Amino acid sequence: MTDARTEKTFFVVAIPFFAAAAAAAASGSLFPADGPWYQSLTAPAFRPPSWIFGPVWTVLYVLIALAGARLARHLGGPRGGLAVGLWSLQMVLNALWTPAFFGAHDLFAALVVVLLLGATIAVLIALSWRLERLAALLLLPYLGWVTFAAILNAAYWWLNP
Repeated sequence: MTDARTEKTFFVVAIPFFAAAAAAAASGSLFPADGPWYQSLTAPAFRPPSWIFGPVWTVLYVLIALAGARLARHLGGPRGGLAVGLWSLQMVLNALWTPAFFGAHDLFAALVVVLLLGATIAVLIALSWRLERLAALLLLPYLGWVTFAAILNAAYWWLNP
């Protein structure tokens, strides 16, 4: 019975983390990624096909939410608040990238945001490694994708002065 109760508690705790991830994902839909401005940009040769972004981000948002819920179990501990705070900060930065890139059409501002996002994720993983190793592991694919996104963003900035 204890395992079922713990599992139920985990899913209740996970709800706000999934809601935050869904909100960040939904904010991206406010700015068309295939509009005329984006189509007019010189694209780097290594740009993946547009259809890949949706499935990748869907999986990543699930992993991000699960990591946040795992970290929330440590809120009473000495580093739990910091971990959840960093998790929240990375979600804000995540949600800011799309308006910077596709909304404001500011490739440099978007690059700054994605670099700050990557740094925040890296610090969160380092902190989580000692606190909740599974949360850190869940965030590794996210860091990899954001690193690729930063390189892609930098290439767009470089190719489109």
